Amino acid sequence: MDTKKKNYGSNCESCVFYDYDEDLEANVCTVNLDQDEMSSFISGRTRSCPYYRFYDEYKSIHKQI
Repeated sequence: MDTKKKNYGSNCESCVFYDYDEDLEANVCTVNLDQDEMSSFISGRTRSCPYYRFYDEYKSIHKQI
């Protein structure tokens, strides 16, 4: 289920929860939204994803320096 198709304030491609799904052969959001959250997100009542977290693949390297 691609829950972040309608993105209003965050960049899904840089989110920790945005991963490639081999079965769907597409990038999808892996956050499990409940029915109310999904409804408000799809309808556009939510401006940005409340679960957005920036994914920094070099974070562990920064800690080592």
